[in-house]
Amino acid sequence: MSTRPSPAAAPPIAAARAVDKVYADEAGRNRVILRHVDFEVKENEVVAVLGPSGCGKSTLLRILIGLIPPSVGTVEQHGEPLLGIHPGAAVVFQNFALFPWLPVSDNVRVGLNGRPLPAGEAEERVKAVLAAVGLSGHERDYPKELSGGMKQRVGIARALVGRPELLCMDEPFSALDVLTAELLRTEVYRLFTERTSGLSSVLLITHLIEEAVFLGDRIVVMGANPGTVRREIANTVPHPREYRSPAFLQMVELIHDVVTRVHLPEEGEEERFSRAARTTAGPRRRIAGPVAPLPPARIGEILGLLEILEDHGGRMNLFDIDALTDYDFGRTIAVAKGAEMLDLVDTPKNEVVFTDSGRRMVSASTAERPALLRAELLKLGVFGLVIRELAKDPDTPLTGDAVRDLLAERLPTVGASELFETLVNWGRAGQLFDFDTASDTLALYSGREEGDGD
Repeated sequence: MSTRPSPAAAPPIAAARAVDKVYADEAGRNRVILRHVDFEVKENEVVAVLGPSGCGKSTLLRILIGLIPPSVGTVEQHGEPLLGIHPGAAVVFQNFALFPWLPVSDNVRVGLNGRPLPAGEAEERVKAVLAAVGLSGHERDYPKELSGGMKQRVGIARALVGRPELLCMDEPFSALDVLTAELLRTEVYRLFTERTSGLSSVLLITHLIEEAVFLGDRIVVMGANPGTVRREIANTVPHPREYRSPAFLQMVELIHDVVTRVHLPEEGEEERFSRAARTTAGPRRRIAGPVAPLPPARIGEILGLLEILEDHGGRMNLFDIDALTDYDFGRTIAVAKGAEMLDLVDTPKNEVVFTDSGRRMVSASTAERPALLRAELLKLGVFGLVIRELAKDPDTPLTGDAVRDLLAERLPTVGASELFETLVNWGRAGQLFDFDTASDTLALYSGREEGDGD
């Protein structure tokens, strides 16, 4: 059951009313960033603002808390016009924004903004928020001694130490590697669901659908050129949230359809979804995963990871795995993430652990592995996307450029060429695709050749 209270009926903590934002470009032409935006954040809710790069998400955040003024419209706090900076808001930025010459405790103390506090209270607050974000014992460390995840924890602690009524997070995990981002996202989720930090209201700016569904109570989808609010969706996925649960995947799919305009749900579809998500039977049709990017890891590397795990009892620290490979650490993370996407491992904290599927895969014969792999590939939305396109005319291969264009359209923030290479490698190993290198064409698997699995 959810531990999240319902949003308060009082006036919103922060609100934008009919806001436009216009900038003049270098040629003196007006560029409209936001147009007619109505937006608010209430007490006891987490609002995730989702949209493509350039849609004005970060601009909206800055207007909402008074960092920049709107060109047209009004901004309010608790129903009154906002004058200057919102006094109850704090911001966590994606680039950490720490002072390199200050140790961790002093970087956090900056969040108190010099406010007068009784003797000892400042130290107690700093100590409490560092404990809340898992940084006890690092008080005297300097930013250069910290990992990216630890730096962002300092940023979150600095925002929380002033006990804000609204925590604003602007793409807070985008500068982190995949596993660190996932771990920190879970920590933030814990902070506002357990309410031990006093945190109740959050404004999250993101371009990741899964992040919005995992953290948000309400998801605001923005369109671009100019930025507008296209849709607001109440997130009915129950707490505690799991990325692989049917309710979670179905909400991701619904929002993905809105974001990409593949189809807009009919009136009442969200209500029907809400009812379906609360049933134990789940949806009638098989849920495919969202169309998400694949990490740049080859199947041969993923199988190698499984063999390392098998030799070490099925559970290892990620850093120990990295020490046994010739990869740089980023490559090791990509291989582990690929194995996780294929449900071959789980990655709690910094550990990599066999799943039942992983154990079956590593013990299977070479002849048995393609079928096991194919079953996992068919759960991934990006393979469903390409297979549906190929199935429109099964006898005619698609050019590589056509598939790359399709990937670029659906995943515009990802390098289409690298994603295509990974998709082909995985798809051939799982006997989903045939790929002709000479003609650069992709076809549905014919059974005439085996995937190389390299």
